[in-house]
Amino acid sequence: MFDKDLVEKIKAGKQKYNEKLDKLKSKRPERQPQFVTDSGIEIDTLYTPEEIEYLSYENDLGFPGSFPYTRGVQPNMYRGRYWTMRQYAGFGTAEETNKRFRYLLEQGQTGLSVAFDLPTQIGYDSDHQLAMGEVGKVGVAIDSLLDMETLFDQIPLDKVSTSMTINSPAAILLAMYIAVAEKQGVKADQLKGTIQNDILKEYIARGTYIFPPDHSMRLITDIFEYCAKEVPSWNTISISGYHIREAGSTAVQEVAFTLADGIAYVQAAINAGLDVDAFAPRLSFFFNAHLNFFEEVAKFRAARRLWARVMKERFGAKDPKSLMLRFHTQTAGCTLTAQQPDVNIMRVAFQALSAVLGGTQSLHTNSRDEALALPSESSVLIALRTQQVIGYEIGVADTVDPLGGSYFVEKLTDEIEKRAMDYIKKIDDIGGAPKAIDFMQKEIQKSAYRYQQDIESGKKTVIGVNKFQLDTDKPKDLLKVDPEVGKRQEAKLAKLRSERDNEKVRSVLNQIKQVAQTSENLMPYFIEAVKSYATLGEICGVLREVYGEYQQQIVF
Repeated sequence: MFDKDLVEKIKAGKQKYNEKLDKLKSKRPERQPQFVTDSGIEIDTLYTPEEIEYLSYENDLGFPGSFPYTRGVQPNMYRGRYWTMRQYAGFGTAEETNKRFRYLLEQGQTGLSVAFDLPTQIGYDSDHQLAMGEVGKVGVAIDSLLDMETLFDQIPLDKVSTSMTINSPAAILLAMYIAVAEKQGVKADQLKGTIQNDILKEYIARGTYIFPPDHSMRLITDIFEYCAKEVPSWNTISISGYHIREAGSTAVQEVAFTLADGIAYVQAAINAGLDVDAFAPRLSFFFNAHLNFFEEVAKFRAARRLWARVMKERFGAKDPKSLMLRFHTQTAGCTLTAQQPDVNIMRVAFQALSAVLGGTQSLHTNSRDEALALPSESSVLIALRTQQVIGYEIGVADTVDPLGGSYFVEKLTDEIEKRAMDYIKKIDDIGGAPKAIDFMQKEIQKSAYRYQQDIESGKKTVIGVNKFQLDTDKPKDLLKVDPEVGKRQEAKLAKLRSERDNEKVRSVLNQIKQVAQTSENLMPYFIEAVKSYATLGEICGVLREVYGEYQQQIVF
């Protein structure tokens, strides 16, 4: 990108600079012997064109909205419209969460994001013995279409986009959403939103799986196929690095393992007979915004470039939309501290800023009290206002990729891409992401252990935890989920089962059991089942009979 003679002059100048620097450091040593990012990438004192002289503007950066999309997926990015401000919410019953959704929309939120409780995530109804004590605790309890109808009461599904963080039973929750829209008079082709639907990262890092990998992948490709025809504006998967990072990975591993999972999904869909350009434009991604500010900005840019190259060179995708890595970002929950929780407001603000400077398409900002409880209404409002200040007040959304061209950021972007690609090659050698689950788990565990060691040794500062501690009173006004929510859900289920057409329910469940043993697409049968008010647990129970359950391997 630079004139060779100029680069030589800069190299000579930097040599003199380094000599002067060495003399200075001999008198006044730097505050630590080496500076590195959280991925272990060494950080130099100064960056110049010398560090990125080998980059080609056309091939490595390009223009926003054009291959390789390093600088963004849209030509004008936030000058056209802001990212979607999509606060993740869900607790207790559908009634309580609906109230929170409508409050957030009134405060300027521009998209919904649903958190489901643990029983829902693993396919159990609220009255199952394994659901006891967990109903409504970490998200909203959704047992049937009746709950889904309540969840979106007075929310027009043709006017808002909805993200649903659900994986193993994703097809069933999507079927409920489609059925609710139909009851509102909204056609499936009008729906916009995202279903997480990323089961590989559940095996790798999170744990809310039900079925063995092969059967889970079949459910995912059924969603790809069905939505390509019937729900064309729906993002059929949100390939998630967020939970991989929360489990302790580095930024490099987050990119590598997330894209390796993406490669596996694309290959599975192609193996199922789908054309890559028929489904790839509706793939989306979900990343974590962590604390190392410039590494995070570079991570998002590197992920976009690497995915574009993979889709073009490996899968031969032709549609430009198939090459675009569009992603949602959530600030890093694992960095929030119970000590001095107001400091979390600053952490979240800088993490959110890195996501915006990295070109995210939508964003969730965590609340200050989430290390202690589900967020209170006042904390959620501060989190939303954080995004609004970034968008409306400080000017960073007024030009595209404002950190593009920074010698440091471009060098970091290139280094993250190269290191992530090295990991992807290792995963390919193992046989792809489904066969490399143990490998990825071990790599994450090692990184998590190193990170925790650095905190405990004081090498890494966490304010309020290992430095600048205070003796403070416990925070007040924390959100507490009503412990009676489980009993209310049980009563609702009992009433539902007494009033619905149980003969129809038995018939549709038997159909699902039969079709699950074939290669026929299951989505139409799921939609028919939820319309009959078959419950989530009943449908998953039938699939458990056919597919069995996945047993986690212990990895040391």
